[in-house]
Amino acid sequence: MFSGIVQGIGRIARARAHGDGRRIEVDAGNLDLSDVAAGDSIAVAGCCLTVVGVSGQLLAFDVSAETLRCTAGLDRLGEVNLEKALRLSDRLGGHLVTGHVDGVGTVARVEPLGGEGASTQIEIEAPEALARFIAAKGSIAVDGVSLTVNAVAARRFAVNLIPHTLAATTLRELEPGASVNLEIDLVARYVARLQERS
Repeated sequence: MFSGIVQGIGRIARARAHGDGRRIEVDAGNLDLSDVAAGDSIAVAGCCLTVVGVSGQLLAFDVSAETLRCTAGLDRLGEVNLEKALRLSDRLGGHLVTGHVDGVGTVARVEPLGGEGASTQIEIEAPEALARFIAAKGSIAVDGVSLTVNAVAARRFAVNLIPHTLAATTLRELEPGASVNLEIDLVARYVARLQERS
């Protein structure tokens, strides 16, 4: 379980075929790995992956074909958001995030909302199957970042990113057409399931 509060920006430094998927090696940058060992869970671009090796600041993960099929950004070199799994004593600064990506969205618009120090609004088109779970003032994880939904219209939703979020995550690099990993709010998923059974 995660909170959607990114702890560091890593970089997929190597990716190669492995079994039915890929083995990726992530340079964890300045993320503290002193308490990380093989078998631990780390959210990489919002996807919960199991550490299969640690060498200095390099983390190795095996990514299955199924995970590659339903996520974006884990099959290529580049920056990724990183978050270590929560401990029961940790603060929950974002919202409950499982690291189970529900689908891939497409960035439709990126608009700075003012001058220096202002927020940036990002509009994302969600897959049709996920759109009904996204509500204004609800929570959503985008590439592992816990965000509040500001507006919803059909399959599109908008989020505002403050300068700190832009500086501390890979979301600063998003442009129209980019693919992003989406995880809908856990509570919304269960409420919808209960309504279906009623």
